Amino acid sequence: MNIALIAHDKKKDNLIRFVLAYKDIFQQHNLYATGTTGSRIKEETGLDLHRFKSGPLGGDQEIGSFIANDKMDVVIFFRDPLTAQPHEPDVTALIRLCDVYSVPLATNMGTAEIIIRGLQRGDIHWREVVKEQKENDGNGN
Repeated sequence: MNIALIAHDKKKDNLIRFVLAYKDIFQQHNLYATGTTGSRIKEETGLDLHRFKSGPLGGDQEIGSFIANDKMDVVIFFRDPLTAQPHEPDVTALIRLCDVYSVPLATNMGTAEIIIRGLQRGDIHWREVVKEQKENDGNGN
């Protein structure tokens, strides 16, 4: 599965701790992250991942493109609801794309834990089944 990891500045430490806590699960999947978040995850966990640009420079939109092209299966986005974000329209668009394409989205640690445990159990396997059906129907990318 392809998992996007994003965090606003004040939430980056929380995301790092979360990824460390579930490192054994994350290392079984393809990880993608925005700029600084990706650098910190790689440095502090040793996990391999693909880094997009930082969120304000288009990283959120790059992840959005993956979602729209059915190339992202889960998004974990630790948002800071108490700080205004200059790229809030990009954040809103990313959340909207997750809803449009039925991509599981966690915006806080509680929801992220439920999703990551579900991923571990195979609860999100339906995403792979849907992709296979699209490919078999000739509608795949």
